[in-house]
Amino acid sequence: MAANVQIILARDVPNLGRIGELVSVRPGYARNYLVPQGLAFPASKKRVAEFEHQRRVIEHKRRSLRSASEARAQEIAKVQLTLTAKVGEQDKLFGSITNRDISDALKTEGFDVHHKDIKLEAPLKTLGLHTINLRLEADVTAQVKLVIAAEEVPEEENDDDFDDEGYEAAGEDDGEAAAEGDDAAEGEAAAEEAAAE
Repeated sequence: MAANVQIILARDVPNLGRIGELVSVRPGYARNYLVPQGLAFPASKKRVAEFEHQRRVIEHKRRSLRSASEARAQEIAKVQLTLTAKVGEQDKLFGSITNRDISDALKTEGFDVHHKDIKLEAPLKTLGLHTINLRLEADVTAQVKLVIAAEEVPEEENDDDFDDEGYEAAGEDDGEAAAEGDDAAEGEAAAEEAAAE
């Protein structure tokens, strides 16, 4: 089994370390993920000697990144997301709203937040207002408001055309026709009575 290699983190990596730290990782992890993603660079003997200079440069980068993340957190806090979902009895959702759904909604608002940086204890299954915690770069946290609303279901038939018992209600035109029919029947009855006299 290959020995671990030392790398210098160019960005914060969860569960590994913070920007500017010298850490030891498996060679494949460094070669296949950290270095190609720009999250770290190899710590050669020469680089270790230059480590203090690199640390100062990286700390400056960290401060810049932190201030940018704080500004981004303030912008995100002004946003209120709205997602709709199908609802059953007692306003419980069919399915749930997950961190991927929230990530997609944030992207439509212009904020690219990875779904792994959205902290949900469990998928959301109720209507209403929810406060969602986000993790941004440089240990900055943010919150976004999320409203989950019931999805509008188109009615298949218009209930106004039926009375309480399900019979088709008489419209104004039907009522007028019935009234005219009653007037005609009364007229015929009066004519028959006159003829009989």
